[in-house]
Amino acid sequence: MNMESDIVVGLDIGTTKIAVLVGRRTEHGKIEILGIGKAESLGVARGVVLNIDETVRAIKLAVEEASIKSGVDIKVVNVGIAGQHIKSLQHRGMKTRRSIDDEISQKDIDELIDDMYRLVMSPGEEIIHVIPQEYIIDNEVGIKNPIGMAGTRMEANFHIITGQVAAAKNIYKCVAKSGLEVADLTLEPLASADAVLSDEEKEAGVVLVDIGGGTTDVAIFHDGIIRHTAVIPFGGNIITEDIKEGCSIIKTQAELLKIKFGSALASENQENEIVSIPGLRGRPHKEISVKNLAHIIQARMEEIVEHVYYEIKNSGFEKKLVAGIVVTGGGAQLKHISQLLEYVTGMDTRVGYPNEHLATSSEEVTSPMYATGVGLVMRGLKLQQKLAIVDEKVKVKNHSEKRKGGFFDNIFNKGKQWFEEDSND
Repeated sequence: MNMESDIVVGLDIGTTKIAVLVGRRTEHGKIEILGIGKAESLGVARGVVLNIDETVRAIKLAVEEASIKSGVDIKVVNVGIAGQHIKSLQHRGMKTRRSIDDEISQKDIDELIDDMYRLVMSPGEEIIHVIPQEYIIDNEVGIKNPIGMAGTRMEANFHIITGQVAAAKNIYKCVAKSGLEVADLTLEPLASADAVLSDEEKEAGVVLVDIGGGTTDVAIFHDGIIRHTAVIPFGGNIITEDIKEGCSIIKTQAELLKIKFGSALASENQENEIVSIPGLRGRPHKEISVKNLAHIIQARMEEIVEHVYYEIKNSGFEKKLVAGIVVTGGGAQLKHISQLLEYVTGMDTRVGYPNEHLATSSEEVTSPMYATGVGLVMRGLKLQQKLAIVDEKVKVKNHSEKRKGGFFDNIFNKGKQWFEEDSND
């Protein structure tokens, strides 16, 4: 039974697909994915749940498939949250300590972090993550870990990520109605970053661009710390729509065209390549030039990349990103995507595959479209470890076991009550 307790399930509620990944850590520290289940996501738009029943149906299908493939009875899941309502801000916190003789302890850090969860947000918004950037002790700046130091005035710069309570509530409802329990809620770009970025890249300065179906997530790291996050409300689905309109074909054909023949750079395609598409019932075939298809994709892709580039410039870290850009998510499978990103931003780009943390896994898991799911499993395993350590009364840096953060208290404690109210309606 011990093996069961070491198993973690990641649930990625995306705009295009709902993916469930069951994984565990091998004795070599790698992650083995025991099974994947996926279902078409019809109740989600731009990363936000719009139709609870459709989403519940899809979660159940994906869970059932993952359960059969892995042989694991799935009860608890680590869920990702995304969507255009996610915002980030920088804030400085301060605490005056009574005694200069006592060393700064984990308790002081916990209090400072917990204090950030009390910030007043706009109505309907709640804090999801509070991430310390650097500490300032008695005006001494640039301290990464102040534990053990002496000082009375303790300050820290924080990166704070907020989301809408309603959106999180709906995610919680969907999971609860699917008969599952939420272990943790993680911002999806943070999960993807865990899966595809190396520590060296985070240290040197890197931009993670996760192109999903409904949104494109951006996370900027420098000195090993996340510095900027943003969610752009465009993704692969809008490209499919453009192809559908531009070529006057139906959506399923547009999606197939994009996957099989799509390219993000028109200049890379020959003039004379033509794809023939069967006409609808009794109508003649349609001939589409691959170069024209690439023009349609490139126009929209450039717009998305411009948004990404704006976020990079906006973060103030543009000149410090030695490791360039890592692009992942389903949209990273588009041919010539890294060349287009390099062309628009002038930064080195590679496609991020979530395979370096994985033990031997099937071809399927190593696709960039599972980066978030793999990252959620990794985060779940980390959380398990942390809780095990906390149980042994060993403190963990930047982790207050007293609370998972105001967001969790508010969402999950009230969650059951909301859910029950709903059932009684």
